[in-house]
Amino acid sequence: MSATHDRSQWLVQTDWLETHLEDPELRIFDCTTKLVPDPKTVYRIEDGRADWEKAHIPGAGYLDLQGELSDPDTRLRFMLPPAEQFADAMSRSGVGPGSRVILYSAGPVFWATRIFWMLRAFGFDDVAVLDGGWQKWQLEGRPVSTEAPRHPPARFTARPRPELFADKADVQSAIGDGQTCILNALAREQHSGESPVHYGRPGRIPSSVVVPAMELVDPATGAFRSLSELRSLFDDVGALEADRVVTYCGGGIAASAAAFALALLGRDNIALYDASLSEWAQDESLPMEMG
Repeated sequence: MSATHDRSQWLVQTDWLETHLEDPELRIFDCTTKLVPDPKTVYRIEDGRADWEKAHIPGAGYLDLQGELSDPDTRLRFMLPPAEQFADAMSRSGVGPGSRVILYSAGPVFWATRIFWMLRAFGFDDVAVLDGGWQKWQLEGRPVSTEAPRHPPARFTARPRPELFADKADVQSAIGDGQTCILNALAREQHSGESPVHYGRPGRIPSSVVVPAMELVDPATGAFRSLSELRSLFDDVGALEADRVVTYCGGGIAASAAAFALALLGRDNIALYDASLSEWAQDESLPMEMG
């Protein structure tokens, strides 16, 4: 852990972005995905491209998380894709050496933080999340556009960092090991098992603690809470003192907001459990806790 390390460059403010919209190396992306209630499948995934076409931050392109940045060869949604697939998608979007990537989403911040975490997992660090995203940008009356960007294709080279993601075996070995903080980013009622979930069995991974992703931001603006407030939330559950933190949620999306916030605080050795409860809760051989 490097608790004093300054990682403020990973969270940019709306006023900074507005003054840098014309920077030639900037690549801005709307990362919004929608989960629409569906009586047959609980929810269905819709990309946010139609809303992006109606209005977006000037110069922003659109990244389709499920359609182009997730593994197509698994029954689980939103799984990390092969390195070549990810690199091809980033190259088509004009991301390569010298690019500075800014990510935002409409609604929950975790659509942007998921792609932030993926970029870092494939070795790209010149990336930031827009604090407050589309919500704050609109509240402040900043400029919008309907024009698509025209960035030339680039050559993105993936340099995988597998340690930024965890799998089922990693989590199994971490339960109760005394060195790893397993952190749930779902709602507290889901963590306790009081609220029903659509991932499978209710409850949580044994020995895990909870810091809900939705408590990391100010609901009025969508911006992250202050570093001192974030530090207090994670310190209360031991996430800042553990040797390692593994974050999880329902499908590896909300967990990225917790991983991102921990990284902002200078926390190292963080892994995101990609399949999360979509895998764990459906496997009867794996333990669950309630209460």
